[in-house]
Amino acid sequence: MATVSPTPLLKDELDIVIPTIRNLDFLEMWRPFFQPYHLIIVQDGDPSKTIKVPEGFDYELYNRNDINRVLGPKASCISFKDSACRCFGYMVSKKKYIYTIDDDCFVAKDPSGKDINALEQHIKNLLCPSTPFFFNTLYDPYRDGADFVRGYPFSLREGVPTAVSHGLWLNIPDYDAPTQLVKPLERNTRYVDAIMTIPKGTLFPMCGMNLAFNRELIGPAMYFGLMGDGQPIGRYDDMWAGWCTKVICDHLGLGVKTGLPYIWHSKASNPFVNLKKEYKGIYWQEELIPFFQSVTLPKDCTTVQKCYIEISKQVKAKLGKVDDYFNKLADAMVTWIDAWDELNPSPSGIKSAELPNGATK
Repeated sequence: MATVSPTPLLKDELDIVIPTIRNLDFLEMWRPFFQPYHLIIVQDGDPSKTIKVPEGFDYELYNRNDINRVLGPKASCISFKDSACRCFGYMVSKKKYIYTIDDDCFVAKDPSGKDINALEQHIKNLLCPSTPFFFNTLYDPYRDGADFVRGYPFSLREGVPTAVSHGLWLNIPDYDAPTQLVKPLERNTRYVDAIMTIPKGTLFPMCGMNLAFNRELIGPAMYFGLMGDGQPIGRYDDMWAGWCTKVICDHLGLGVKTGLPYIWHSKASNPFVNLKKEYKGIYWQEELIPFFQSVTLPKDCTTVQKCYIEISKQVKAKLGKVDDYFNKLADAMVTWIDAWDELNPSPSGIKSAELPNGATK
């Protein structure tokens, strides 16, 4: 049986955001870990359908009608018929931290057979510094039983604030459609007991199904783009958010961690359906990655919002010629920031927050 610490960490400072089209029976197994927290459920698809949530959870639920009501014309920036709709939950949250999980993600077990409290590990990751400027060969130096190795500069041992904690998955790995098609039976059974900071200047594929972040530090960058209904692409929502977020974290001197915790990813999506959604993305990403690798942000971009608007301008200028979709996406990025600032006015400290170290470039 899972054990939970008597007072859950950050109980009043964290929201759990879940995008879904179905009844949330999966919450039953997460009850020992999630019940003390507030849930924000973003219902995708038909708004007239009733989503059942197990008894005893504290939650608010938004369907498409609610999104239109809250955002008005700006609702155009929130995807429909795609899990990218989850980012609406990030926007309406009033908490400092967000954990987002998919409804096909179950509680995993560690090698000793103990249930893994994924949320608790994410919180630990976020509350510990990151080390993006110099790689520590013993991985996370702040964990019990580890430290900075010989040759690690003392001036960098304080680390920087951690903005993102990217968790992994046992069972069904997060593969793209071509890899799914050639390895239909592959399962991830390797539990690697490691957490590491992704170095500055290195991009990574960010998966949104087991992800936590500090909303006050990086929230406005966590826009999951235009995907799904009426769009030429899907399954790149979290990737887009990850690339934008990493470039901004690098600029503002923030850290991104990946590794623990694991969840159990229970079912593989249909690779043929995925291929249809991903086809253009697989092709476009060969242009997108060099674009993000070459993005530079000026020194006066001292807030996440300023950085994000600057990236949107560069998307329009450089990716607009790859496909007109990127012009639409660049406009949606600006709409997203406008909507974010409207729902999160500056007294909360989010809009105007400038990091003490400013830009690092």
